Amino acid sequence: MTTGTRTALAAALLLALTTLPTSAVAAASDPVHVDGRLPSGAMYVMDVPADWNGTVLLFSHGYTPGPANPAQDAPDAATKALLLQRGYALIGSSYATTGWAVTDAVPDQLATLTAFTERFGTASRTIAWGQSYGGLVTTAIAERHPERIDGSLSLCGLVHGGVANWNSTLDPVFALKTLLAPGADIPLVNLPDRQTAAAAANTLTAAVETAQATPAGRARIALAAALHNIPGWNQPTQPRPAATDWAAQQANQYEAVKGLVKLPAFSWRQEAETRAGGNMSWNTGVDYAKLLGQSSVAKEVTELYKEAGLSLKADLATLNRAPRVSADPDAVAWMASTSSFTGELTKPQLAVHTTGDALIPVQAESALKRAVTAAGSASRLRQAYTDNAGHCTFSPAEQVAALDTLEDRLDTGTWVGTDPAALNSRATKADPTTPARYVTYRPTAYPRPYDLAHPADGR
Repeated sequence: MTTGTRTALAAALLLALTTLPTSAVAAASDPVHVDGRLPSGAMYVMDVPADWNGTVLLFSHGYTPGPANPAQDAPDAATKALLLQRGYALIGSSYATTGWAVTDAVPDQLATLTAFTERFGTASRTIAWGQSYGGLVTTAIAERHPERIDGSLSLCGLVHGGVANWNSTLDPVFALKTLLAPGADIPLVNLPDRQTAAAAANTLTAAVETAQATPAGRARIALAAALHNIPGWNQPTQPRPAATDWAAQQANQYEAVKGLVKLPAFSWRQEAETRAGGNMSWNTGVDYAKLLGQSSVAKEVTELYKEAGLSLKADLATLNRAPRVSADPDAVAWMASTSSFTGELTKPQLAVHTTGDALIPVQAESALKRAVTAAGSASRLRQAYTDNAGHCTFSPAEQVAALDTLEDRLDTGTWVGTDPAALNSRATKADPTTPARYVTYRPTAYPRPYDLAHPADGR
């Protein structure tokens, strides 16, 4: 082909492109949706708007027990729509395995980010964010791979880490078994298979249901709930009890306690123990009277014991005399190395929690702050709270407001507008159709923290 011929063809092609119908031009700049598979077998999903603003949000989803294991790049459809309207690119993966999959989740998320860069180019800003167990994954990325992100956002995150999580999951079921079913054969740890875990959960659930029928039983269920800091209002569908309506608070806790027994305490534990190679939690050396005294709902327990004519002191003594659970040191070491935190943040993180969370109680934020402060990273962390019941029950407005606040920190180098009034103003501006419920709140201390910034933890 001669130079003249090539020039003529190029001119013709340019003319054709500039005279395409409007619909064809629009199609060339339509939003892009991509589904793909990583080498690990995990799936990923990407949504890139036509007017991408240069920021990519890497979303880590929550705990997935299986068998379904979908990829997810946003917490919910309404928030996703808002973010795409604002020009954000959204990406996220499933994890190669389900369950306590942090060793798969972190590399799969980073591989998704790499795949995005290869296809769409380098983002001007990358923010890692996640909900629930995805908050643990997000914080792991923030600590271990800060060079891949500019900041992070944890929503209702499991930010107290794996060892602390499993210890605080053990305490309530230890109390329930000891006080409600002392003669029953209910293994609390070292669960060899799913069938054993399910049988243990069913037996303990039956004991809890029977106990709920008596004042003494209800008081003891409230005690178990208090050891996990389960609040008296923990689902949006529940009427919010008055501050001294102990009966209504306990009724709400009862439902959450059954949920804890049904899944995390046995089924999810069994899967995590399999990964860890043994039992990764313990209650040796725990003073349950002291633990109750630190609980956010200790007053309710005291009042219910009084109403039942039952000795709280005697029950606490029973717990403290009961045979304890010892951990497998190798399993603790695995859980600590994969799922606990140093508190060393080199990039800003905003953590947001609902005040009425039963699954990951708001006290988890105290554990995160403890670790970050000890590591000297406190200036990079901010925490905020929404006044609502339930796990991860944030409105789209609240989530976008949190993102805006983190973006301001990245733009200016300082935290601006992290108070409830400013957050609510941002939320209302972002989406006036959904609630803005940020409040001033300070959670009580986490009952049994464990992090890598405190070498004495767990001794």
